[in-house]
Amino acid sequence: YNTQTAIALLRQHADYGHWYDIHKLQPKDISNTQTIAAMNPSAGSFYVNPRYQRHFWTCAVPFPEANSLFLIYSTFLNGHFKKFKPNVLEQCAHIIKAALQLHGEIIKKFRKTAINFHYEFNIRHLSQIFQGLLLAQPQQFQDPEKLVRLWIHESERIYGDRLVLPENLVDYKGIIADAVKKGFSKFNMSRFFQANNPESLIFCNFTQGLAGERNYDQMPGDKLSFYIVEALKEYNENYANMDLVLFEDALKHVCRITRIISSPSGHALLVGVGGSGKQSLTRLAAFICGYTTFSITISQSYNKNDLKTDLQNLYQKTGVKDEGILFLMTDSQITKEEFLVYINDLLSSGEIAELYTNDEKDAIVNQIRGKVKAEGIPDTKENCWNWFINKVKTNLHMALCFSPVGESFRRRARQFPALVNCTVIDWFQPWPQDALLSVSDNFIKNIEALGEPEVVNAVVKFMPFSFQIVDNASKQMLEQERRYIYTTPKSFLELIKLFTSMSVSYTHLTLPTIYSVQISVVAVSLKKKNK
Repeated sequence: YNTQTAIALLRQHADYGHWYDIHKLQPKDISNTQTIAAMNPSAGSFYVNPRYQRHFWTCAVPFPEANSLFLIYSTFLNGHFKKFKPNVLEQCAHIIKAALQLHGEIIKKFRKTAINFHYEFNIRHLSQIFQGLLLAQPQQFQDPEKLVRLWIHESERIYGDRLVLPENLVDYKGIIADAVKKGFSKFNMSRFFQANNPESLIFCNFTQGLAGERNYDQMPGDKLSFYIVEALKEYNENYANMDLVLFEDALKHVCRITRIISSPSGHALLVGVGGSGKQSLTRLAAFICGYTTFSITISQSYNKNDLKTDLQNLYQKTGVKDEGILFLMTDSQITKEEFLVYINDLLSSGEIAELYTNDEKDAIVNQIRGKVKAEGIPDTKENCWNWFINKVKTNLHMALCFSPVGESFRRRARQFPALVNCTVIDWFQPWPQDALLSVSDNFIKNIEALGEPEVVNAVVKFMPFSFQIVDNASKQMLEQERRYIYTTPKSFLELIKLFTSMSVSYTHLTLPTIYSVQISVVAVSLKKKNK
């Protein structure tokens, strides 16, 4: 009758060994069933019904000691890097020690708060760093210094990309610079951490272009813009045109997204204010990876059953037809919170409860039975279904585009923990000054009504200046009035759009019309002055 929580039903089973069938109004005995429960001591609710908890033997599982973690990760790294040169292999132990030291410093420095609720670093994040290291191949990594650079890059992707404030990023740079200086003093890495014009450190899998061999390697600084611009041109030839300005930060975000979605069960959580470019850059990154981008079409009648149907189609394409698909979803498309129940399951395990009936499962098993046999796996129903789910986890990737403004993001992350725990976060920082200038130049330089190049350059420079002035005023207003005024990239683009449309609309004015308007303005000013 939906009057009791799930815990109350489990407690009834623990006390009496049965539940009641609400249709037949008689008990249903549940036999040969045991319950194992797990709780996070630092997140979620800390209260458990004592009438239920008394049935359990409680065991605390603390964070593993450094020796245990060293043994675990050295086993993985030594097994993978034994095919590399000896001087590369000997760096594995140093990298593990530096990674554990860095992890401890990160936990001390960046504490979880009500606002920065995702500042929670655990073994999952350590494992993601070493997962990136395992992408290295002997042909590309002949130099031990390059392997250290890869560790620095992977650490920044896991820790640095989650950080909210630019000041946090500065603190992180200082922490990892100290760790590198202590653990790898014989390598000169200071160029990556210097305050002014640090050298970019980017690893990705398209270092030889879209048509080249896909190996995870360091991208040369002079090739990054060329390859991504070429990918954008090719995308615009095949799909709806995207007029993007690919400044340095945008290029880095594309590389970060491709890195996330290239791995099995790789899901991205992109957090940024409106107009940051989350959706556009995600579509471009999916194109670079060779994926098809899918996004639901929201309407007034779109409900849970429609989402279920869309997910079934995605599972059919990725699990049966072996197609790579990126499922792009924004927070504005979550019109009903129950949508996140399915999304949470997809992110956490790949298997969504109640997505298929038993008959539909049997149909899928029959479709893939031949493929399972071809791989030498016994074609039992369980093996076939596990093979299908593994294919889905390999081929289906999600990119969630959320805004940090308001409480909905925090509330959803608290209710559906897989949104944060089972994704890699890329937090979009405010556009830097050079990005604002590039965007302004891209749109305003083509306005013929401005005339002289000096006028065009002045307007181009004024747009970022005005945006910065308003941003500073909004911060001052927050301090004095406790009111939020958001200056976002979207508002900057709207400003340029408004200026462009007004410039075009005023070009039809003749010189006498302009003079008459000026005379009217002067007359009104004199009239007010005389009063």
